[in-house]
Amino acid sequence: MSKTVRKEATNIAYFLLALSNRENLDLCLKYKLAGFTESKSGLWTFTEIEEGDFVSFLYGARVFHLYRVKAKKAFRNAHQLGPWKPITFRSGKTYSFPFRLFLSLSRELEEPMVRAEFAYVAENLLLRGGYRKTHFQADQTTLQAVSQMGVPCSEETQIGTPGEETFIPRFTLKGPHCFPETSPFQECFLQTLIRQWLSVPKNLQNVLEWCNLGNLCAQDFEVLGEKALTTGHVDILIKNRTPMGGSQKFVVEVKLNQARKKDVEQLMGYMHEIGKECQGGILVARGFPSSALQKMQENRIHASTYFFEDLDPEKSYTFWEFRSKLRLTRVSS
Repeated sequence: MSKTVRKEATNIAYFLLALSNRENLDLCLKYKLAGFTESKSGLWTFTEIEEGDFVSFLYGARVFHLYRVKAKKAFRNAHQLGPWKPITFRSGKTYSFPFRLFLSLSRELEEPMVRAEFAYVAENLLLRGGYRKTHFQADQTTLQAVSQMGVPCSEETQIGTPGEETFIPRFTLKGPHCFPETSPFQECFLQTLIRQWLSVPKNLQNVLEWCNLGNLCAQDFEVLGEKALTTGHVDILIKNRTPMGGSQKFVVEVKLNQARKKDVEQLMGYMHEIGKECQGGILVARGFPSSALQKMQENRIHASTYFFEDLDPEKSYTFWEFRSKLRLTRVSS
């Protein structure tokens, strides 16, 4: 159904999936399944997590089990499938769970979020004032710690049932859409594409060279999704995989359309909050006005434009097709 990418060890990500009630948690644990609603947030989570990644469940400030993602599928008529009941929000809208991850249990564990090993995600939760998000990407240090908690297991899961009708989500820049099967391409999806693109070492190495940091090795860094700071949410954080004596960090802000001067100021705020460990910033956008470029040059911020090669904006494409057509180009000062 979907394009399977063989993941290198440097590309493997770890996510904590937030659940709203105990009943849904118990169903996830019982069936070794993760499900996401037919909403932009649900689809975004589904695109963020790839086959081969690791996940745990987060509920009541506790972390449950460690799983490997074996397969991803989107189902038609999800309201008829179970195991979760459709959920109705205060808006009156009712959602089912068409976007699903099939999981293989690696370790059984139940641990409180207050453990120091979960500090990276706990800080995200604290600065957000709670969950308010379906998923949180943890860093490699957290994954290494969780991989030694609890007890090891080796349980596979059944991937779907014969006769169930599936679909591959598609996206379009300007063409007609019919959610959830065809969605307008929005900034959050571009953010995910660029994070996944940067997670490929050769791509990240090129970007480091753009930033005049070719002496650094991409293999020593990890690329993480949205990170909460007191001044806002960094779209992408690049940091040392295993810091020794100090840490080097880069912040990346992604804009779907033309960059503006206030976007530069926003990125400057993130860089200032991170402080001396911040080696620079990268702003990715469709284009840049001269006023923004000048301000970026003065503040160690590098500009990059993006485009999709051989893509018809009126047609729809799968997420993998968007990813394969994505190109980033350095903007010279």
